[in-house]
Amino acid sequence: MADTPKTIEVNILGRAYRVACEDDEREALMRAVAYLDAKMSDIKKVAKAGGAERIAVMAALNIAHELLTTRLGGGFDIGQAKRRITAIEAKLDAALAHQDKLF
Repeated sequence: MADTPKTIEVNILGRAYRVACEDDEREALMRAVAYLDAKMSDIKKVAKAGGAERIAVMAALNIAHELLTTRLGGGFDIGQAKRRITAIEAKLDAALAHQDKLF
């Protein structure tokens, strides 16, 4: 018998939602929920008219724009930065290992 997915209740713009989430993904999900809730709250404050669906679509568009700007070079690419840090760490480890042999 297959395990049923674990669910967690989250609140976005005052509404409760049940979302499937593994224990090791909970912290990342909660950060995403907080980010989305903040985006939607900001849009709700300045929107002249709009229900939850319109606010959600506008938030999705804003977040997609942020993501694409970052990926296409108009912003910071965290993946590339992590790869460069890993490469630098490997070079440092190799240099330090060589240094240890000298003493």
